[in-house]
Amino acid sequence: MNKQTVKKAFERSKWGFGVASSTRDGLLYGMGYTREELKKPYIAIVNSWNEYNPGHVHLRDIALRVREGIREAGGLPFEVTTTGVCDGMVLKDPRYIELPSRNLIADEVELNIEANMFDGMVLISTCDSIVPGHLMGAARCDIPAIMVTGGYMPHCLCAGREITPMMVSSSVGKVMEGKMTMEEFDEMNYCGHGGQGACGSMTTANSMCCIAEAMGMTMPGNATMDATDKRLGGLAYDAGRTIMKLVREGVTARRIISEEAVENAIITDIAIGGSTNLLLHIPAIAHEAGLDRDWWSFFDKASHRIPLIAAIAPSSSYYFKDFDAAGGIKALLNNLMPKLHGDAMTVNGKTLKENCSGAIVYNTDVIHNLENPIDSDGGIAVLYGNLAPDGAIVKSAAVPESLKKFIGKAKIFHEIDDAISALRNGGIKEGDAVIIRYLGPKGRFGTTAFAFQKEAAGMSLHDKIAIITDGRFSGGSSGLSIGYVSPEAAIGGPLAAVRDGDVITVDVRARKMDVELNDDEIQKRLQTLDWELDESKFKPFLRMFARNVTSTAKGATWK
Repeated sequence: MNKQTVKKAFERSKWGFGVASSTRDGLLYGMGYTREELKKPYIAIVNSWNEYNPGHVHLRDIALRVREGIREAGGLPFEVTTTGVCDGMVLKDPRYIELPSRNLIADEVELNIEANMFDGMVLISTCDSIVPGHLMGAARCDIPAIMVTGGYMPHCLCAGREITPMMVSSSVGKVMEGKMTMEEFDEMNYCGHGGQGACGSMTTANSMCCIAEAMGMTMPGNATMDATDKRLGGLAYDAGRTIMKLVREGVTARRIISEEAVENAIITDIAIGGSTNLLLHIPAIAHEAGLDRDWWSFFDKASHRIPLIAAIAPSSSYYFKDFDAAGGIKALLNNLMPKLHGDAMTVNGKTLKENCSGAIVYNTDVIHNLENPIDSDGGIAVLYGNLAPDGAIVKSAAVPESLKKFIGKAKIFHEIDDAISALRNGGIKEGDAVIIRYLGPKGRFGTTAFAFQKEAAGMSLHDKIAIITDGRFSGGSSGLSIGYVSPEAAIGGPLAAVRDGDVITVDVRARKMDVELNDDEIQKRLQTLDWELDESKFKPFLRMFARNVTSTAKGATWK
C-alpha cells in the first residue's frame, strides 16, 4: 500500500482550517469530545437496532462492543442508524419490505457516510433486507467497511419438544383444515419465538448472513453464531479493532467485494440451498460495486455444477442450531473450497481459504462433502421458457420429488388476499398452477406471496399445486414455489398473457417453465393489455420506488 493511499484514507474526516472544519469541531467539543479525540479517524457504527425487530433488538449491545474495539485501536466511533423492518412483523402489508426498504437502507448508508465523511464503518444487521442494504451501501460508498451479523434465534420449548418460528407459521394451514385446535396453536405461538436473532432456518436473513461471510465482509464464523452466544460480543470487539487496520491500510469495500467474492457468494448460496431472494440481493450488491454482468446466468450455470451439501429447514428437518453444532459456516466453506475462489481476500486480511482451513465437520448428516452431496443439483434453480424469457427462480432444494415435473391449469389472481380466500374456500384444487401476478418491482414493489405460501404449506394441497408469481417469496419457501418471473407482468412480460385454464408445464431439473401457447398468441394477448400502477392508492415513497426501480433480473436496483 503506497503512502499516498494511506494518507487519503484519513483525509475524508480531516480538512484544513475553514468554516466547515471549525464549525464541526466546535460542535463536537460541545458534545464533550476532546481535542485529542478529534485527531483520530472517524468511524461510523451503522446500526439497524430498533425495538420492533426481534432480529435486531439485541444489536445495541453488539454496537457497544464494536465501539470498545474501535476506541482501543485508536479510532473515534460514532453510532448512526438505518431502517430495520422485520418481514414477520409486516406480513399484512408486505409492500415495504424486501426491495423498497433494501434500496432505502443503501441510500441511508450513503447519506450517513458521505454527508459526515467518515473514514470507515462497521455495519451491524441481521435480517432480510437490512443485510443486503448495508452491503449495497458499503459497496456504493467504497470506504473501509466490515459487517457484523446478529446471529440466529435460539429454539424454544413447547409441550415437551423444541419448536421454531417456521413450525409455528406452517401450522396455520393445519388450524384452517381442522387438524390442530386453536388452543394448541395459541400455546405454540406463545412459546415458539426465541426473542432475538434471525429465525433459525435458511430464510433470507440467515442466507444473507452466510453470503456476507462467503463474500469476505464479516469476521470468520459470524454467520452461524447463536444470537444469545456471548462470543458474538467478542467477535464484535474484534471487528471494531479490525476496521482500524483497514482504515490505516486504505483497504476499501470494493477491494473485498470483488468479482471473485460475488461468485463465491453465489456458489455458497447454491450449496446451502439459500433463499431465492438472494437472486435479487447478490446482483444488487455487485451492481453497487461496479460489477455488472448477467448474474442470473452465472446462478443458472453454477446450479448445474455446484451440489447441495447442506439442507437446512425448510429443505430438511435440520435448523441453524444443527448447522452451527455441525461446524457452521466455516466447516461448510472448507468442504466447498475446491469450488470457491479460495484466494479471495477478506476483511481480517486473510484469504477465505485461510479463514476456513482446518474447520471440522462434526455431523456429516448436516454438512456433507462434495463427494457425498445431498443432491448433485444445486439448491437454487433458474427456470427459463416462454413464460419467463429472462428467468424465474425456484428453491429446488425445497421442491418435493413429486413436483420436480408438473403440468397443471392456470388459476389467475391479482391480489394475494383473493388467492388466500380461494385457498380457504376450496377454490384451489389439486393440479392447479396458482398464478399471483402484478407483484413485481414495478407492479407492486416486489410484494411477497408469503402469506399464501405459508397457509398452503400447512394444507394437504401443499405438494399437489404450483405457485407462480412475478413477486417474491419468503426466503423459507417450500414446495413448487416459483418467484421473480421476469419480465414481470407490469412491464408486459408473458405472465400477463396467461388466462385461467391455460396449461402450465414445469420441469425443475431441465430448468424449464412454459405456458402451452405459441408466440403469436402470447403477443396478441399482450397487445390487448393496458395495465399501469394506480399511484393514487400508494404513498410517495412507494410511488418513487416504482418509478425508478430496474427489473427483477437486474436486482431491482435504482436506474
